[in-house]
Amino acid sequence: MEALEIVKTAVKTLDKKKGENIEVIGITDLTIIADYFVIATGTSSTQVKALADEVEYQLEQNGLTPHHIEGRNTPWVCLDYNSVVIHIFYKDQRDFYQLERLWEDGEKIDITKYLED
Repeated sequence: MEALEIVKTAVKTLDKKKGENIEVIGITDLTIIADYFVIATGTSSTQVKALADEVEYQLEQNGLTPHHIEGRNTPWVCLDYNSVVIHIFYKDQRDFYQLERLWEDGEKIDITKYLED
């Protein structure tokens, strides 16, 4: 599965499960750690876990397993699929860490095209 297909599946899944403030940042030109960050907010710790579980499940249906998962039962879950890293935050953690600001030199990807399909 190509990186953009992973991004599309993650974005659609997060949106379907009511994830908030979904953003995708292209970081290929900035670092070697990944090509894209997908960032979303859950409204509770329960929703953060549910969002992460559903993204993991949907990608497993396409034959992908994460390289690494961090923070399984915390307010910040990170699913690492090598070329795509998916960050799911509880609102307070997202506000505190401000990944969008840290990676502001990255390419902001328009996700509306992924939600229309």
